[in-house]
Amino acid sequence: MSKPVVYVRNLGLIAYQEAWDLQESLLKVAVDRKIENRKQNTAVLPTHHLLFCEHPHVYTLGKSGAAENLLLDQAHLDQIQAQFFKINRGGDITYHGPGQLVMYPILDLEQFFTDIHQYLRFLEEAVIQTLAHFGISATRLEGLTGVWLDPAGQNARKICAMGVKCSRWVTMHGIALNVDPDLSYFGNIVPCGIQDKAVTSMTKELGRQIDINEVRSVLSAQMATIFNYQIAQS
Repeated sequence: MSKPVVYVRNLGLIAYQEAWDLQESLLKVAVDRKIENRKQNTAVLPTHHLLFCEHPHVYTLGKSGAAENLLLDQAHLDQIQAQFFKINRGGDITYHGPGQLVMYPILDLEQFFTDIHQYLRFLEEAVIQTLAHFGISATRLEGLTGVWLDPAGQNARKICAMGVKCSRWVTMHGIALNVDPDLSYFGNIVPCGIQDKAVTSMTKELGRQIDINEVRSVLSAQMATIFNYQIAQS
């Protein structure tokens, strides 16, 4: 059986709403294809996508999040030129901004495996292996989704946030890896609803600038290895 093909696209710096709309449109195409297959008793293969981007300053609150974890009102959001969205992924509140690598997989998991917990662990593993490539030792923190440094120590800190949605086994939303964002923006929220843990970045940990394009390339390759698919550039 041949490997699935995933079309990889770099959207660059893109407004959050525009990227969200694109994800929704790709998900709809995939779900509509699955419905049509069942109606017509056909087996047309889905098209999988992996979208990479950065966003202008924005805070997003997931379905299970608490609004009070945003510590700013609209006037202060305007002052720091940040937007705020309530969105349809799991998880609590997080921040996106320039210097943070965002990855949105639009995958039909029925072509891989139908286990959302395994999906989350695979996303975490792709990030863990990417960070290892750059000399950063990262791992998981039991009970909390995402990727962490020194999770059992007094200086536990999060380097990658994660929140997904799955509709008829088609995924959207994804991960946000802190390469070199302005970490001060995290001070305006209770990140992921967790009050006693810090947030960090690759640049902060390594003490040097990191090329976000190189990180994207390594993460894309790790995703292909872990999920066992072929990459096609879109």
